Amino acid sequence: MLEEALEAIRKAPDLEALKALRARYLGKKGLLTQEMKALSQLPLEARKERGQRLNAWKEALEKALARREAELEEEALRRALEKERLDVSLPGVALFAGGLHPITLMERELVGIFRALGYEAVEGPEVESEFFNFDALNIPEHHPARDMWDTFWLEGKARVRGPLGEEAEGRLLLRTHTSPMQVRYMVAHTPPFRIVVPGRVFRFEQTDATHEAVFHQLEGLVVGEGITMAHLKGAIYELAQALFGPDSKVRFQPVYFPFVEPGAQFALWWPEGGKWLELGGAGMVHPKVFQAVDAYRQRLGLPPAYQGVTGFAFGLGVERLAMLRYGIPDIRYFFGGRLKFLEQFRGIL
Repeated sequence: MLEEALEAIRKAPDLEALKALRARYLGKKGLLTQEMKALSQLPLEARKERGQRLNAWKEALEKALARREAELEEEALRRALEKERLDVSLPGVALFAGGLHPITLMERELVGIFRALGYEAVEGPEVESEFFNFDALNIPEHHPARDMWDTFWLEGKARVRGPLGEEAEGRLLLRTHTSPMQVRYMVAHTPPFRIVVPGRVFRFEQTDATHEAVFHQLEGLVVGEGITMAHLKGAIYELAQALFGPDSKVRFQPVYFPFVEPGAQFALWWPEGGKWLELGGAGMVHPKVFQAVDAYRQRLGLPPAYQGVTGFAFGLGVERLAMLRYGIPDIRYFFGGRLKFLEQFRGIL
């Protein structure tokens, strides 16, 4: 029996066959197991001699099974490696590489320009309260200036937190501009400071090639002692130089915004295009905005911090600049999600 078993084990073609041989000889009902159970029927001397021989057979079978199992596993591994072999000398396959959205590219460029001038970039909530979006910015309810912002009002029990975690006042809306962050930042900080606020804003407008209900702005705010319109002009001039080079110029025209006084519309001279670009609004922070901030701080138990300071603010549209920078004729392309459009910006950093 032993020679027959050893030969069968040596010729086992795979692990399944080897498993069957183990069960045949060493399993609970295996041949060797049955022989060992029959030992009790033999006389003492014969039982001892027979038992020693069967134990030797069992040891030989177990060694043969282990040896053949190792051989079969090695052979299986060799076949798998051969099948999965990778020729590293072959040319690689280029994987699809994503890219940044053109709005993100333009926004990062603008933030980078102002960071180089010492500004800090901060962000605020897109769901805002009526107080921060309008009231604190000198646009109380029924003020005719609210007609300038076609607002998405929200219903429900959602809550918006103020700059220090308190529950914000007023009805909820989708922010119509990034200017609420002026008030939020001033409540939580004391001057002097310089910040820019990039972000998405929402207005209930009819969409066309130059208007969208969702778009992006970059807000700027500088507050401290002795801040004047000259500082504002200097900031916009540095922006123009960084965007369009040394031949660029800046132009300011008077305009009304309720949260600045005086207010101005600024334009940049685009040398390559040979024309002025109306880019955004700006002005000196209205005293009533500072008063609203200090009143809010006092309600929170904070001392007033905006008496005797001045500041300027500005805001510009990111999409308009991106359309000029990349030659995009329709603002709706930014939000269409078409891969052929977005793939043009792959690799731009």
